[in-house]
Amino acid sequence: MAKSRIFTIGYEGAHPDRFLETLKDAGIATLADVRAVALSRKRGFSKSALREALAGQGIGYEHFIRLGTPKEGRQAARAGDAALMTRVYCDEVLKTPQAQEAFEELAEMAQQQPICLLCFERDPALCHRRILANRLADRGMEVVDLTVF
Repeated sequence: MAKSRIFTIGYEGAHPDRFLETLKDAGIATLADVRAVALSRKRGFSKSALREALAGQGIGYEHFIRLGTPKEGRQAARAGDAALMTRVYCDEVLKTPQAQEAFEELAEMAQQQPICLLCFERDPALCHRRILANRLADRGMEVVDLTVF
């Protein structure tokens, strides 16, 4: 039996149309937005606009706000400090009961359909979505990082 896959994607530098095309080509059923703040200065990537554009492509949208990175973690990611971002995320977020519950919801969804974890950073190594994807990999899922060209 083939492993279930969990996809990840960052929209940094992405054009909205190419972003949607990448998700569609990968067969994504639901985009799992794991940003703490689902607003963006980049046109097309704020929660409402993104949900509407995804619906137009037949892709669902779920916001997992409880799995988002706090401000200190986001600042560390922007500065390229993956170690600090990881420490902040694991210590301040993932240990909370709310995040653990949200992660279980995410894991269940990932077992049922092709989902893609969304955050800003293009490089998954600088993003908390890598931590979430690795935890799903520990449960037997294959991780596939999508890149928007």
